[in-house]
Amino acid sequence: MANVESLIKSLSHLRGVRVVAAMSGGVDSSVMAALLKDAGADVIGVFLHVWDYSREEVAGHGSCCSLDDAYDARRVSDQIGIPFYSMDMRDNFRDNVIDPFIADYESGRTPNPCERCNRFVKFGALLDAADELEAAYVATGHYVQRHDDESGVRIFRGADDHKDQSYFLATISRRQASRILFPVGNLQKDETRELARHYNLLTAEKHESQDICFIPAGDRIAFLKREGASAGFVPGDIIDTEGNRLGSHQGIAHYTLGQRKGLNLSDGPWHVVALDGVTARVVVAHPAEAMIRRVEVGEAEWIRQPVDGEKLIAKVRYQMKPAACSLTMQGDDYELVFDTPQKPSAPGQVAAVYAGQELLGGGIVQAVHRDGQTNV
Repeated sequence: MANVESLIKSLSHLRGVRVVAAMSGGVDSSVMAALLKDAGADVIGVFLHVWDYSREEVAGHGSCCSLDDAYDARRVSDQIGIPFYSMDMRDNFRDNVIDPFIADYESGRTPNPCERCNRFVKFGALLDAADELEAAYVATGHYVQRHDDESGVRIFRGADDHKDQSYFLATISRRQASRILFPVGNLQKDETRELARHYNLLTAEKHESQDICFIPAGDRIAFLKREGASAGFVPGDIIDTEGNRLGSHQGIAHYTLGQRKGLNLSDGPWHVVALDGVTARVVVAHPAEAMIRRVEVGEAEWIRQPVDGEKLIAKVRYQMKPAACSLTMQGDDYELVFDTPQKPSAPGQVAAVYAGQELLGGGIVQAVHRDGQTNV
């Protein structure tokens, strides 16, 4: 097990400092709050009520932010002896996460709801709430490390490569980053579980959520139809890059850029390389033609601005291994050019930029370029 005394010592500078602990009801945030309490911080547990679930939606599926999670978050707060509040963030979540999620799938983009939740809810509205509670920091259970120096806040990948969540924080601002703590970011996941057992937390063996929090059953199509995303379900043609018709489909919402499974086309394999929300066309290409080199990125935020000559790597999909690239600023936006061709990404996804293990910042993919073609 991780050395508890060493962990507490690393947090000793927070003794007497008020910290809002973002409690999700899971093991990571439970351990985070316990460590802060043990270190002498003035901890306030907060659960964000972002979505209303039916019992049918959550039965048999992992979820986060459900009513059961709210109950677990409250019970853990009681266990470790901290005050607890449940905050109604449903309107904020609808405006900043749900509605853009639906609009993106109707237009042919592939949204990243976790990124938007972090940017606008967890580290947007929750930081505002922290101000009202006169708290200096918000702490989360993210597997991300923070190591400040004389220049200020510095954010790094989590110590557990398999659990690193820095990608989802690439679009937070430097101001937001300066007020966020990640007490479990230097741990391996199994060490976090061991600490939960050490503190006898009721979430120690709790199943980990894998689904999008507002689609706990994992059925994205059913959710989009229920929410009225009709433009995403207009039937259309599947064509190749030369315009030849290869088949038909029942709506672009069924597809994402880079998708290769479920296309049911002959002469494959094929990858989806473009989705046209106006003509309802799905464009596919063979793997070699689908590779991308250049990515246009908007909504850029920098925790630390890249310096001239710095060797950079980036990822434009969560599961992608960061790849060497060059970066050119274009006003408030930037363009990434990878040294070697990469598998397709989709507009709407996060482009996270790193210098080694350090997360510099990122933005939202606006367009990807392959062999002179542009997908937006």
